[in-house]
Amino acid sequence: MRRWIAPIVLAALLGSLVAVLALTFRRDDFRSAPGTLSRWYAIAWALFAAAAWAVRRLGARQAAVFVLAGSAAIAATGLLAPPRTSTDAYRYAWDGRVQAAGMSPYDHAPEDPALASLRDSWLFPRGSACHGPDRARVRPAPVGHRTPGAAPRPEPEPVHPPSATAEPQCTRLNRPSVHTIYPPAAEGYFLLVHRSAPSGSTLLPLQTGGALLSVATTAVLLAAARRRSDPRLATARAALWAWCPAVPVEAVNNAHVDALGVLLTVAGLVAVPRRRVLGGALLGAATAAKLLPAVTLPGALSGVLATAAAKPRTALKRPRPAEGPVTPTAPAAPFRPASSVSPTAPIRRAAAIVLPAIAVVALGYLPYVLFSHSSVLGYLTGYVAEEGYETGSTAADDKNRYALLRLLHPDPETWALPVIAAVLLVVVAWVLLRGDPQRPWRGALVVTGTAFLLMTPGYPWYALLVVALVALDGRWEWLGLALAGVAQYVTAHAVDDGAWVGTLGFAVAAAAVMLGLALRAHQAHRIVQVHQTDQAHQTDQAHRID
Repeated sequence: MRRWIAPIVLAALLGSLVAVLALTFRRDDFRSAPGTLSRWYAIAWALFAAAAWAVRRLGARQAAVFVLAGSAAIAATGLLAPPRTSTDAYRYAWDGRVQAAGMSPYDHAPEDPALASLRDSWLFPRGSACHGPDRARVRPAPVGHRTPGAAPRPEPEPVHPPSATAEPQCTRLNRPSVHTIYPPAAEGYFLLVHRSAPSGSTLLPLQTGGALLSVATTAVLLAAARRRSDPRLATARAALWAWCPAVPVEAVNNAHVDALGVLLTVAGLVAVPRRRVLGGALLGAATAAKLLPAVTLPGALSGVLATAAAKPRTALKRPRPAEGPVTPTAPAAPFRPASSVSPTAPIRRAAAIVLPAIAVVALGYLPYVLFSHSSVLGYLTGYVAEEGYETGSTAADDKNRYALLRLLHPDPETWALPVIAAVLLVVVAWVLLRGDPQRPWRGALVVTGTAFLLMTPGYPWYALLVVALVALDGRWEWLGLALAGVAQYVTAHAVDDGAWVGTLGFAVAAAAVMLGLALRAHQAHRIVQVHQTDQAHQTDQAHRID
C-alpha cells in the first residue's frame, strides 16, 4: 500500500491543478478582476509546488510517465479559451498572413493602406465591435483597394460590405502603427502556422503550436535526464517546467513565441557538452526566434577561461554525466597536467559554440534582408525606449523598470544601465572562469536570473526561459522570478499605485535566491564536515589496527 500512496497523491494534485487552470482560463478576469485572477494563479502555483515535491518520491520511470502525461494535460487547458492576458498572438497571425501574401513583414505597419486587402473582420473589426477591450483605431481601408499578389482568404466572420467602410475601424493588433519586432525564426514559425492552419481559423493553430512546443520541451528535458548522474532526480526536475502554471498561461493560451525560443535553448544547452557545434547552432536558432535567449550564451561557454589543470575526482564530487560513474571496468579519466592543455584550446572551444550561433542568426536574417525594403530590426529600438531601457527614459518610472535598483536610489534611469552592465560583466566572467562545462545550464541560469533581477521586466512570459533553466538545473529558488512577473503584470492592476506590488515581488524573488544560495552553501559545508569526520574515523581505525 505504501508504494501506491505517492502516485495516488500526485494524481490527485495534478488533477486539481488541471481543474484550477481550466477554471482560470474559462474566466476573463484580467481587466475586470485582476485581484481574483491573482488568487486563481496563487492556487495553481500552490498545487504545482505540492506536485513538484510529491514527484520526487517516485522512481525515474514512473516519474517520467507522470511528468509527460501531466505536461500534455496541463498544456491542453490553455486551449480552452482565447488569449486572456496578451494580444501578441494577433500580431503573429497577421505577420504570417502578410508573408503568405508574398510581402515582407518588416516593410509595412499593419495599418498601412498597402495591406488593406489583407484585413478581415476578425483582426480588423468595424463599428460596434470596436468598443471591446484592446482595440486600436486605424485608418479605414480604401474601397476597392487590392494588395498586388494577395490571394483572398476565407473570413472567420462575415465581411462588412464596401458601404460600411465609413464606419469606425479598429484592430486587435497592438501597436498597429509600427513595423514588426520579431526576428526571422519567429517570422518563419508564424508563416508555417499560417500555411498549416485550416481556412477560417483564428488563434487556435498558434495556441496548438504553443502546446506542442511546451510538451516537446518536456520531452527534451526527460531525454536529457536519462543521461544525468541521478536520472530519478533529474526526471523530477523536469516537472518544474512541465507543470509550471506559467507554461499553459503564456506558452499555450497566450501563444507566445517564447516557447519556440525556450525549446531551442534547452536543446542547445543539453547538446553543448557533447556536440558544441550543434549546441551553438541551436542557441543561434533560439536567438533568431526570440532575442532573449542570447543571454544564455555565456552559460554555454562555462569554464572556457579556466586555467587550472583538471583535478582528479574526489568522493565529494558526483561523476559527470558524459563520463558516467566510476566502476572497476570504467576507470576515471586520467589526470592531465597543465602543460598538456593547449593554450588555444579555450579559443577553439569558444569558437565551436559562438561561430555556429552567429552563422545561424545571420543566415536567418539574410532572406529577409534581401527581400525587405525596410530595416529588419523593425520596431526594436523603439520598443527598447518604450519599455524604459534607454538611458534617461521617462518610461522607466512608469513601467517600474530597475525596481530593485530604485530602492537604492529613486531615479536610476540615468545610471542604471552602466551599473547593470558592470554587474553582468562580473557574473559572466565568473561563469567563464568557474562555470561547469558539463552543466552549461547552471551558468545560463545565473546570468539570465541576474539580468532579470537587475532589469525587472514587466512581462511574465519572458520568465518562461528562466523556468526551463530551473527545470534543467533544479535550483527552484529562481522560480520566484516568474511569480514576480505575474505580480507586476497582473496583481499590480488590482490596487491603486500598484508599482510597489511589482517591486515587492522582485524583492521576494531576490530574497528567495539568496536563501537558496545560503541553504546550498550550508549543505555543502555539512557534507565536507561529514567527509572529514569519516576520514578521521578511518584513520583512527587504521592506527588501532596497526
